[in-house]
Amino acid sequence: MQSVQIHACHGAARQVDVLRDVITGLLEDDPTLEPRDILVMCPDIDAFAPLVHAGFGLGAPRAVTGEHSLPPGFADRAGAQQHPAPHHPAQGHPAQGHPAHGLRVRLADRGPRETNPLLELAAQLVVLAGGRLTASEVLDLARTEPVRVRFALDDDDLDRFGDWVDQVVIRWGLDEEHRADYQLSSFAQNTWRAGLDRVVVGAALDGVDRDHVGTVLALDDLDSGDIDLAGRLTELVDRLGATVRRLRACRGADEWAEALRDGVLGLADVRSSDAWQVTQLRRELSRIQGSAARETGTADLRLSDVATLLSAHLAGRATRANFRTGTLTVCTMTPMRSVPHRVVCLVGLDDGIFPRTTVPDGDDALARNPLTGERDPRSEDRQLLLDALMAARETVVITYTGADEHSGAERPPAVPLGEIIDAVQATASGPGAEAVVTRHPLQPYDTRNLGVPGDDGTSLRPDGRPFSYDPTALAGAQAALGERTLAQPLADVALPPSAQAAGADDVPLDQLIRFLLNPAQDFLRTRLGLLLPEVPEERAEGIPIELDGLQRWTVGDRLLRAVLAGRDLDELVRAEGWRGELPPGGLGSRQLADITEIVKHLTAAAWRVGGAGAPGRPAPTRTVDLEITLPDGRRVVGTVPGMTDAGALEVTYSTLKAKQTLRSWVTALALSAAGEELSSAHLVGQLRRGNRPGVRHLTHGPMPRELAMTTLADLVDLRDRGLEGPIPLPGNAAHAYARTFLVSGSPRDAEESATKEWESQTGRFLKVGEQEDPAHLQVYGEAVGLHQILGEPRDDEMWFPGVTSRLGQYALRLWRPVLDGDLQQGEWA
Repeated sequence: MQSVQIHACHGAARQVDVLRDVITGLLEDDPTLEPRDILVMCPDIDAFAPLVHAGFGLGAPRAVTGEHSLPPGFADRAGAQQHPAPHHPAQGHPAQGHPAHGLRVRLADRGPRETNPLLELAAQLVVLAGGRLTASEVLDLARTEPVRVRFALDDDDLDRFGDWVDQVVIRWGLDEEHRADYQLSSFAQNTWRAGLDRVVVGAALDGVDRDHVGTVLALDDLDSGDIDLAGRLTELVDRLGATVRRLRACRGADEWAEALRDGVLGLADVRSSDAWQVTQLRRELSRIQGSAARETGTADLRLSDVATLLSAHLAGRATRANFRTGTLTVCTMTPMRSVPHRVVCLVGLDDGIFPRTTVPDGDDALARNPLTGERDPRSEDRQLLLDALMAARETVVITYTGADEHSGAERPPAVPLGEIIDAVQATASGPGAEAVVTRHPLQPYDTRNLGVPGDDGTSLRPDGRPFSYDPTALAGAQAALGERTLAQPLADVALPPSAQAAGADDVPLDQLIRFLLNPAQDFLRTRLGLLLPEVPEERAEGIPIELDGLQRWTVGDRLLRAVLAGRDLDELVRAEGWRGELPPGGLGSRQLADITEIVKHLTAAAWRVGGAGAPGRPAPTRTVDLEITLPDGRRVVGTVPGMTDAGALEVTYSTLKAKQTLRSWVTALALSAAGEELSSAHLVGQLRRGNRPGVRHLTHGPMPRELAMTTLADLVDLRDRGLEGPIPLPGNAAHAYARTFLVSGSPRDAEESATKEWESQTGRFLKVGEQEDPAHLQVYGEAVGLHQILGEPRDDEMWFPGVTSRLGQYALRLWRPVLDGDLQQGEWA
């Protein structure tokens, strides 16, 4: 057995992995060794505590015994000989975890703020008092356990809080007064006060007869069950605001201690089993108060001074608890801590971290002219290292970061550790003395950890036995050495027939339209039951200065819907100013005026096309129920809303593109197939002529019923094929292919046009192509070019002669009737 073991690892997490394997091996090799005989020390216990929890766990002790032999062929396939009896239970099932998980581990010397959330909250309040109180900072405060207990908040409540904050557009600042320090006292928009006023008014009003009080617009997303929750949110922010204002006005140590104590206890509470946390909070604040009074007298303390005091008093310090209790103890390196143990482990002796490098405080007069005999942290750390070495009775285990965990570049040991390595190599003898430092691979499932020698023929252990005791690592190594098969894209996987694909069910009209707009997404949703998660946008923290494209669309679409419903436009414009989404002042007024002008053009065109409606008077509309029996006996059922005297009418704030056009055309197709008298569909949207806004009006239908029935049956057949397996029919790319092919007749030109829509562009002109769509990434894979999804049509997919690609066949089958001049007219208004 090596009496001195030094292990070079890739980062702190890997050091803990290696440490638990070393300890497990020591416990198994020596039946007389017990966990209480092992002491683990590290320079920063708070940094390593989460890693120790994850690596060891906390549980009842269990015997670490058993024998293991590598599975047949494992060593042979790696080019090494099998070891007949390596003494560790790595052959266990991965679900059982590492044997070290059965050891009881106790952490000593942790900082009070790490073990008492009330003290952490006190430090957090000091930081908030000197900051802007952003939305994310307050929401993070609400998520802390003591605050959740105080205001009875669960996960759903916190998610609701986050939704409200986004909807009422809270960014930062309590109110205008709080923003005065930033010379923004005239802007109350996007403050907590303005946002909470909207929440409270929303809880009080029904949003139907009246939706505002004065200039406060009610939040329309509240129901009766949210009233209590809105009150708790308001109380939380009100108490936080009172605490912040009080802290900003404090001067003496007594005021600070009292304000922090009242602020924490006003915002937080603990369960009865954690009542000691309140006692410790009072005791620590009293200690800080007494220390500040001794060191500063009656001098005023600023926020930065109090933050420094808290940091010093709440940092980790030596304790007398949790030692010699029969468990494996992890502690910090502290003077007079090196009580003799049979095994002493030193973790985290990284260069740059150990010995400590300290920068003198600006008011440290002794640091200006240091003299012999004064405290020197670096010398103290060297002495701590020597004391720890002398305390070890049998074995010393040292780990450090010997390689960068990202680049793999070799890193030197700390200077004191390098001196130890040199001393051991110069004086030690016996097996393994020439290899004091063991360099570990980056991954725990590397075959070298399982007893397979490296390329140089050396093993991690001098006796050649496997090093790792982790059954999960063993399973990973076996998988890495096994036969590898590339993951197939879903587009290449053959699926068994489904009931829906076989045509056993009626086809809802809305599901047919949903499929045609994005066949890949509907395949994942309908056939595989896979809903792709939405990636939440990062919450903005600043006052809005300008609106991006999506924000402009949101405001414009909201105004458009309300005006068509009969609301007064001037009243709506005032409400948008109160909402908080627009930039403040003239910046928002100019952008809102542009949006309003577009809304006026769109609504006027909609009233003209529909033949009814005017400002303040909604156009009458109705809903038509459809039940269409196709020639093969299947039915298409659904409803068409927005029917006017001219037919179905859809008005959108968007610029008309393939998606809107296709939806309108399918609506006209369904009305014609059902034999409706009014079977036209009208689509009104934006038209851009440079910087001048315009209106585009598309009319689809009417069309002969027989032709409509045949075309609708073709669309249903497309859906059946698309549910059997993914078909290459991306919306914009397929539209571009069909449009170009019908004009030029060249498949090559059509593929070039489709490529521009499918593939992303970088450089000067950035464009996100359809290949980045989450559904297409799932079906085809990442960074797939158009040539990889074109495909070769099957025999039953040859609908158009001369088209050699599967994508082209499907694009023309869908888009040719849409682009046919007899079925579509364009009108500019």
